[in-house]
Amino acid sequence: MAVDYLVIVVYLAGMLAMGWWGMRRARSKSEFLVAGRRLGPAMYSGTMAAIVLGGASTIGGVGLGYQYGLSGAWMVFTIGLGLLALSVFFSARIARLRVYTVSEMLDLRYGGGRAGIISGLVMWAYTLMLAVTSTIAYATIFDVLFDLNRTLAIVLGGSIVVAYSTLGGMWSITLTDMVQFVVKTIGVLLLLLPIAVVKAGGFGEMKAQLPTEYFDPLGIGGETIFTYVLIYTFGMLIGQDIWQRVFTARSDRTARWGGTIAGTYCLAYALAGAVIGTAARVLYPKLGSADDAFATIVKEELPVGVRGLVLAAALAAVMSTSSGALIACATVANNDIWSRLRGISRSAPADDHDEVKGNRAFILLMGLAVIATAIAIDNVVEALTVAYNLLVGGLLVPILGGLVWKRGTVYGALASVVVGGVAVVVLMATHGILANEPVYYGLLASLAAYVIVSLATPATDAAVLAAWRERLAGRSPELASEPVAAPQ
Repeated sequence: MAVDYLVIVVYLAGMLAMGWWGMRRARSKSEFLVAGRRLGPAMYSGTMAAIVLGGASTIGGVGLGYQYGLSGAWMVFTIGLGLLALSVFFSARIARLRVYTVSEMLDLRYGGGRAGIISGLVMWAYTLMLAVTSTIAYATIFDVLFDLNRTLAIVLGGSIVVAYSTLGGMWSITLTDMVQFVVKTIGVLLLLLPIAVVKAGGFGEMKAQLPTEYFDPLGIGGETIFTYVLIYTFGMLIGQDIWQRVFTARSDRTARWGGTIAGTYCLAYALAGAVIGTAARVLYPKLGSADDAFATIVKEELPVGVRGLVLAAALAAVMSTSSGALIACATVANNDIWSRLRGISRSAPADDHDEVKGNRAFILLMGLAVIATAIAIDNVVEALTVAYNLLVGGLLVPILGGLVWKRGTVYGALASVVVGGVAVVVLMATHGILANEPVYYGLLASLAAYVIVSLATPATDAAVLAAWRERLAGRSPELASEPVAAPQ
């Protein structure tokens, strides 16, 4: 294992070094939060794929393959479908808005800032829990690597992510995510996938050893697939962590085509995870937990060195999602909640150094909160479900409604967020956190409130809609506090 340990240590040291290098580039708010809006197609697609394919997609995806066979790909597959939908239908318009947060988009669309702080609170809760669930996953990986106890593993992994994220913001995260994308591609797709299939005797032997339902594309169940679509596909359309990556694209074309490439990559990654899990079922049919499949097949079947690289790939998956969620959480906390509570105007001139310093402080603060919360929470699935239920039930309708329905009003948006959010919380309390009803009925309640209240209240002011259309068209591209960047 000495060689494997060396691979992991070199990888972690490289992440910190890139955080330090990114600090030299992040000298303005735009550079710190959205990498100066300058990413080209290659870096954009790689980093977008890295953030959406986290520990749940890697360790959890293999676990679902172990439990259900090829249909276990559906969870990650719906993530890829959501990214494709976002890229094809919405990313160009989102990129042209030139904002930093989803709540700023709601302010522009509905006017007055009244929808912003409530939506900011919901989005903050979502990004916080997303960062927490990613951080908890460190415990699993570091337990396999170094036999560390849970708390120490969370502190170690979380501290590394907080360190490089705080140092260089989105530039550091972009650089590390690009490396993590390459490591995941080599470790999971090019090494673990073929080795697992060969060790299991090939596809013919896998089919002979397992029940036929393991090779049924719909074996996981239609209701489960529908729930995945509601939670993950729609969640990809509106999450701050995803939108903040869209904001890094240097052009509409980059956002559209780079995201399409990333979404297609996610579909391949989904199938790979399911196949690896199916192979693990042949090799280790009596594991205590399906989520142990990834660690077991890596530990038992891979040669020294390769094993270290694949474990680094799993670590990369967790770190990319964790860092993306962390900067999103800090951005929302600072720009959508703290600034509003202090009454700071978005149009007021701001010193770049102070802006970067303030956002850096919030990343550090939120990072410490994430580590502390991760230590206190045991159930990753429940925490992630709460996050996505709140996001989809509370924010999907007013965000997508604002993009596609001009009759939607600020009162309709507020009602949608409040009614949908309350419905989700109540139904989780009465039906259980993991039940399907909270997201089903919460989303329906949110939609009904949005339509009814919007039609019952005066239409959005014509001047607000005109300014919104100008921004969507890219003719008024910058916030007053953000200077226009020179063409790249």
